[in-house]
Amino acid sequence: MPDKKIHDDYHKISDKRGNGQLRREGWVDKHGKVTRYNLAYINHRLHEGDNGRVVGYDNQHGYHHRHYFGKVEKVDFISYEDIEERFEQDWTVLRSDK
Repeated sequence: MPDKKIHDDYHKISDKRGNGQLRREGWVDKHGKVTRYNLAYINHRLHEGDNGRVVGYDNQHGYHHRHYFGKVEKVDFISYEDIEERFEQDWTVLRSDK
């Protein structure tokens, strides 16, 4: 049985509130364990590279990593909930810095 996509969320942030987009995708296996995820804050006004992804977390390419203004760094994976929390903190700080 293939993994099931449980999250496929897209949220446009208004220009007045900082512009950009939030993207959240997640897949689980038959036991409900998160197998894949992609979390991204996209804002072409802040960063044109990496398809506008300013900050994001995913586990594509066989490892957990963070994208930050075009740089990719490996991250320690504790849980999917921890990754979501880190992502929330990162994009919130970026949005409030403007």
